[in-house]
Amino acid sequence: MSNETIQRLTASKNTLKKAALAIRALNHPFREKIIQIIENHGEIDVTTLYVELRCEQSEASQALRILRQSNVVSTRRQGKHIFYKLNLWVIANILELSNRLAEATI
Repeated sequence: MSNETIQRLTASKNTLKKAALAIRALNHPFREKIIQIIENHGEIDVTTLYVELRCEQSEASQALRILRQSNVVSTRRQGKHIFYKLNLWVIANILELSNRLAEATI
């Protein structure tokens, strides 16, 4: 195998890992609930989100971290408050990719 082929495979593996993380970020019941709440509000501060979720802060923080890392949500700080908003373009691309993969395997 040539060095060029190895480099392309390595780059493809990294891309696939990122894509898999993004798909997994959306494919989880608790994170889906977070996405739905943010969608209903358009933008929501983290305290209000915790109250609506009725869960431990640590559980929500972990889920929000995964959503941030996959760029599904973005944050905005206003003083001491952190606001979350959906990155609809990213979500649309993840869903489109998922649909293409599903169609390709049928």
